[in-house]
Amino acid sequence: MNVRGRHPSTVAIARYFEYDHLPPFLQAVSKPSADLAQTMIDALPDGTELTVGLRKLLEAKDCFVRAALPPT
Repeated sequence: MNVRGRHPSTVAIARYFEYDHLPPFLQAVSKPSADLAQTMIDALPDGTELTVGLRKLLEAKDCFVRAALPPT
């Protein structure tokens, strides 16, 4: 993610949207959330609301990825 020059809290949460380490079928689920996160980082100023919004998006992304996992 491109977070150069951003507030440390933005940088800290952005790293959790990386998805290259996931298997391809989970990358396909995770990528749209990462894309939206980057769009919001590019469009909005640093601050509490951006950080909270990214955290909530991260929580949703985690749910989507877990939903895509095969049943155990």
